[in-house]
Amino acid sequence: MTSPQPFTPLSKLPNFDPRAIPVLGQDHHLPAVTPAQLQAAALRQRFSSPPDWSPEILGEPRFTQRPMVQASVLIAIIEREQPTVLLTQRTSHLSNHSGQIAFPGGKVDDADADAVMAALREADEEVGLRSEFLQVLGTLPIYTTGSAFVVTPVVALVKSGFTLTPNTGEVADVFEVPLHFLMNPAHHRRHSYTAEGLERQWFSMPYQDAQIERFIWGATAGMLRNFYRFLIA
Repeated sequence: MTSPQPFTPLSKLPNFDPRAIPVLGQDHHLPAVTPAQLQAAALRQRFSSPPDWSPEILGEPRFTQRPMVQASVLIAIIEREQPTVLLTQRTSHLSNHSGQIAFPGGKVDDADADAVMAALREADEEVGLRSEFLQVLGTLPIYTTGSAFVVTPVVALVKSGFTLTPNTGEVADVFEVPLHFLMNPAHHRRHSYTAEGLERQWFSMPYQDAQIERFIWGATAGMLRNFYRFLIA
């Protein structure tokens, strides 16, 4: 078997700006997850009795030949009147996915019992979200990034009373996006871009947060799209 040919990650291409790539379409024809389905009790029930479903996106074309790295992220759903998802803006100097919007998470360490424990540890280290405020509901299918991370998305509810202390070496900002916005496919925009002879496709979910546009795209948007498919199945 031949090794995959390396190519440049999108974020490293000269003058590449994901915001400037034309939108191919939005899925206005697909139903949104209802507000009732997004409440804590309904989410617990969905994970305790999961439907027969399939993820829409399993991964991205690889742009590196380095060995695959096991990782996990935390999809932290904050229990508010309207539930929200906790997201971070990564600092610009990081070697992977710098400046992008992401879930708290990272590489699974040898000391981690499993991917779930890795996600909880990373959330504590990155933003100071302690596990005592979390109820893990379950995991979503593995998502493989182009940078060779094999990511397990861990979904958890976050009860009130928590405080955050972001690690400024890794996290430039922490913010919340309403879950109902992310689980409405009318906000899921499709993009396609060809470079180095390879077509790359992805979703974006731009969210206007006061005066700031939170441009959610790539792997984070892909995992959210799979979460949508799980909840709507």
